[in-house]
Order: sequence, then C-alpha cells, then structure tokens
Amino acid sequence: MSTTAELLKQASELFPDEVVTVAHVRHFDLPLGAGRFALITLDNGHDHTKPTTFGPASLANLNAAIDQVEKEAADGEIVGVGLTGKPFIFAVGADLKGVEILKEYEHALAIGKGGHEVFKRLSKLAVPTFAYYNGAAMGGGVEVGLHCTYRTVSAALPAFSLPEVFLGLVPGWGGCALLPNLIGPEKAVSVIIENSLNQNKQLKGKQVFELGIADAIFEGADFLEQSLIWTAAVLKGELEIERPVIDRGEAWDQAVAKGRFIADSKVHGAAPAAYRALDIIAAAKNGDLQQGYDAEDKALADLIMGGELRSGIYAFNLVQKRGKRPAGAPDKSLARPVTKVGVVGAGLMASQLALLFLRRLEVPVVLTDIDQERVDKGVGYVHAEIDKLLGKGRINQDKANRLKALVSGVLDKAEGFADADFIIEAVFEEMGVKQKVFAEVEAVAPAHAIFATNTSSLSVSEMASKLKHPERVVGFHFFNPVAVLPLLEIVRGEQTDDASLATAFGVAKKLKKTAVLTKDAPAFVVNRILTRFMGEIQNVIDEGTPVEVAEKAVEPLGLPMSPLVLLELVGPAIGLHVSETLNRAFPDRFTVSPNLAAVVKAGKRGFYVYDSGKPELDPEVAALLKQGDSVLTEEQVRDRVLDAVAQEIGLMLDEGVVAEAQDIDLCLITGAGWPFHLGGITPYLDREGVSERVNGKRFLAPGVASVPA
Repeated sequence: MSTTAELLKQASELFPDEVVTVAHVRHFDLPLGAGRFALITLDNGHDHTKPTTFGPASLANLNAAIDQVEKEAADGEIVGVGLTGKPFIFAVGADLKGVEILKEYEHALAIGKGGHEVFKRLSKLAVPTFAYYNGAAMGGGVEVGLHCTYRTVSAALPAFSLPEVFLGLVPGWGGCALLPNLIGPEKAVSVIIENSLNQNKQLKGKQVFELGIADAIFEGADFLEQSLIWTAAVLKGELEIERPVIDRGEAWDQAVAKGRFIADSKVHGAAPAAYRALDIIAAAKNGDLQQGYDAEDKALADLIMGGELRSGIYAFNLVQKRGKRPAGAPDKSLARPVTKVGVVGAGLMASQLALLFLRRLEVPVVLTDIDQERVDKGVGYVHAEIDKLLGKGRINQDKANRLKALVSGVLDKAEGFADADFIIEAVFEEMGVKQKVFAEVEAVAPAHAIFATNTSSLSVSEMASKLKHPERVVGFHFFNPVAVLPLLEIVRGEQTDDASLATAFGVAKKLKKTAVLTKDAPAFVVNRILTRFMGEIQNVIDEGTPVEVAEKAVEPLGLPMSPLVLLELVGPAIGLHVSETLNRAFPDRFTVSPNLAAVVKAGKRGFYVYDSGKPELDPEVAALLKQGDSVLTEEQVRDRVLDAVAQEIGLMLDEGVVAEAQDIDLCLITGAGWPFHLGGITPYLDREGVSERVNGKRFLAPGVASVPA
C-alpha cells in the first residue's frame, strides 16, 4: 500500500507543468491570551488573477505543513491550527489541467485518494482546526475547509461553490459526504446539485453563513483579525458553536428525491455526474464518512475516465480561455474609442441593447424610431429597468440618476447620430428596410462611425453594398435575452476593414460578451445549426412521426429545453423566417415546413398549451397538422437529427464560417445554452461515432474533449 506522500509523488511526475501552491506555516500568540497558534496560508505566488489550486505537488506541500503542525499539536506547543488563502482567494480546487492528461484509471483513483488522505488529517489533529474563507473558494477549496472543526467566512467573498457536477464530476474530496452531515441534506443538494446545474451559480459570503457552512461572518476589511479574535473566544470556551440536529429520517430521502427531480429536469439522465453525487449523498445518511470518501474516490475515477467530464473541462476551457481571446480578431490597437452610441429602433430588442450599452459603456446612448410614441416607450423601458436595479440594491441612487441622464431618444437621426461613434440597428428583419436605414445613417453620421447590424440571418455584405463606405459595416448578432446569453456573433462582411472589426471586438469585451468571429454566411453559426436541427425534427413530424416521439428522441442530449419549447421561445414566425432564408441559400438541406407555416398563419405562439402546468399539444395546432404515414422510432429520429447536424457542421467548417470546431461549440454553449457535459456538440458527435459515420472523420483530435489514447 503506497503512502500518501508516495501517491502524490507519482501523481506529480505525471503533471510536470503544475502551478504549485505553497502552504506557509507561521506562528503567533492569539488575542485574549488564548495561546500559541499555527496559521497555514495557501499561496501559489501569483496575484488573484491566477487562483490557487490543488495539484499533486500542492497537496504534497499541504501534507508537509500538516506533518509539522501535527507534531506541534501532539507536543502541546500549539492550541489550534488555522487555514487561509492569499488576498482575494482561498483556493479554487483541483487543478483541472492535471485531470485532462490522465490516461489510467489507477492514476484517476490516486487523485481522489490523495486529496482525501491529506484533507482528512485536518480533522484528526490533537487540536481544533479553523478554516478562514477569506476569498473565492470552489470545489476542493471549499472541501478542505469542511474537514476543519470550525469555519469563518468573509462578507466580501464573491464566489463560493461546489461546481463539480456542472463540469461532469462529483465533489470528490469530502463534499458529498461532509456537507449533508454539516448543514442537512436539503441544503447540501441545493449547493451540490441545484446550483451546479443552474449554470454554476455562485454563493456570496452572507449565503455561506446563512446556510450554516460557516460558523461566523466578518467584514472583508479586517476579516482575518476578527476571525482570530473569534477563534480565541472559541478556544477559551467563551463562545459555544451550536449546529442544527440533522434529520436522518424521511427528510433525507425526500431531499435526495428532490435532487433527482432537479437532475432529471436539467439533464434528463444524459449526464451521470449529478446521479453519482446523489447516490453518495443518499448513502451519507448513516454518517459513515469513510464509506462516503471511498464512494467519492470511485465516482471520481469513473467520471475522470469518462467522456462527459473531458467534454465538461473542454467546454470550461472554451468559455474561460478561447472566449476571452477570440480566434481571428484583429490587433486590438486598431480599435477606435467609443464615446457615444446610437440605436436605430426603439422596440424591445433595441431597448434591451440600449440598456446593455448604457450599463457597460456608461456613455451617452440615443435611440431613434419612426414616431415619438415609440421613442418614448424605448427610453421609458430603459428608465424602468434602471429603477429595478436600484430597487434590488444593484446600483445606488447616484448611479441611477447618472445612467438615466445618459439615455435619450430623438426622431431626427441627424440630431441623434452626428457625433456617435458606434451605431447599431435593431429594426425589422428585412433586407430593404435595413439597407434604407443604413443609407439614412450614413448621410448624417461622422466618417469614423462604425455601423453594426443585429441581423440574425441576413447578409451583412449585401446590407452594406449600397453604401459609400461599406468597410465600416459589421454584424453584431446578440442572442435573446440579451442580458442573459453571453454570445455575440461578430460577422465580417466582404468589405469590413480591420479597424471596424477591432472596434467591434473592443466594444464586445466592454459589454462582457463572448465574441466569436464568423464569416458572412447565411444565419452565421447558432441559427444555422439550430435551424437544421429543428428542421429535421419538423421534417419527421411532417412525414408522420408523432410530436411527442420526435420531442422525446433528443432528450438524451440533455438540452436545456425541448425543440418545440425552444421554437416557442424564439417565436414560430422568426423560426419560419430563418428557415426560409436558409432554404433560399441551401434548398437541398433546409426545408420550409408547411405545418410550421400553418401554425404561424393561424397566429399561434407555439405548439403547446400549459393548462395542466405541463406542456400538452394544443388541440388547435393538432387540427392544423397535416402528417404523412411514415412513423419513426425515437432512435431513428435521433440518428436523423444528429446526422443532419454533423453534416451541417462539417460543411460550415469546410466553408470557413468559423476558424475551428471549437468555435462552433463555444457558440452553442454561450448562445444556445447547450450543456457543458456535451462540450457543446462536436465532442458528443465524435463520442457517439456520428462524425465518422457522416463525414468520415472526427471533428476533434483524439484526446481533445476525450480521454487521451
């Protein structure tokens, strides 16, 4: 049997590029004459932009620090041990770069065991241990604190989570076993399952305290000082920490059942991580922690050697790294400053855009439209949204007044846009209308102004073709709801110049959007793939497959909503319009469904009614449907849909719509909410053998979003 030190040494040899965290031990006398204390500080030597992580060498360093304090505690030299992090960061868990390169099951098992063996020692010292969550804490960073006797949290802590299920893992260093035994199963399920599957929702310091994860909360300014005064009071017996009695009866089973319901509604059984975590939480009911740790080790190893986790890490890296350094973007030094923004249109989309530009750029924003009533309504919408932010305490009165003063509306474009640097249109999706708008804007805007179009499917080059300066037109396609979905497809027209493109990317960054450069091809990326996907579903329904069979067929993908619910969200009329645009461009692959056209003509908002609270086929829509007699099984439908998507992505890459398959995945994750555990879509198509069946090759090299060979 290898010792912990040997395990970690073997693991660190596999991972030579680890950013190593050091565990500094220092000693001092506690306030109130409470005695000599040892404080371990976790620090990787970088500032807060490179958070502290636990790779094998980092765990070995913590292990060595515990060796030291264990001896001091046994010898009676210290009364307690504390654990804290560098400024703004406590620790953010396992180093995922190390997980990516693992090829052997035994090595994956060693990762789990290594973490457990080190962290467990904190709970077995001869003196009490204290975790001081001074800054961001995630995953293993949260778990190392759970092994301590007591915990305090900073009120300024911005992000605290167990995000493993979101990535395709389980909290594998004690989280699944310890947390329900500390705060009860219902709250633990909320943190481990619900928050994770809710786009990795983070907790703030106050919530960490209210949940009972931390025993005390102190302001950020003198957090450590106050924590040490509190520690002294606890050690002297002046403060007694009371924790709730955990209900180990039916309430425990109900909490796990609720977790399964949440997992089913989010991933439909398509990704194993949530279910593995729930199994461990269910078994933790008996309070046997070692049994829980062993189950965590096995789950961790199984998941590390599975495709979903590799896809999850791939997706995480896309969003965190590629999303911040867009492929093909021109040199940012070419970007021009933007000190005023014009918005053509004052409808809902235009108003949402005005609000976003206003909040992120904090420059004057002016809306125009065809009559005063619409202009007033658009400005009114922005004011109302600012009032909501004020009401929720997200901004103060000063900021609210300043933002309101920056937004205005005028009828005369010459008056509104004469000094605007960036003008975006969000008018009716019709080429003639958009060309007319840009001609009017060009006549009054300054020579350096960038013209952006929020078109979802029309050609940017054609839109710019009648202008004197088509080089300053760029596609700037947002996704609805604008405030929620991070993706911004930036489209380079045939004549768009580098300065205009660089300015567009600069603005996107200030808007805090994930920008992806796309070629000016019909419907760009997301709408083209979704329309092919939806079109194939619609085709099988038109041919005779029942609606519920077609819908259920793609459940194993674990998408955020079913295809026809998505159609309802987008709006059947918009769906029909995009399918018509793509049908004109690619008539051999994109169909226009007569049934969808009939639904739009009848003015229906979707295929379903929700009278019972659940979606049920609207009888009026059912009466409109004209179906053939070709009925497919769920599996046949799924094959057809996935084959169509794989073919379309292959063609898009051949056409150079984006630089690489990674950009397709980044677009689907950030613009359509496709799950991290799929890695977007291409890793899933590779894993299921669809890519090779359709295109004769994989989209990604083996080892990218998959276990290295």
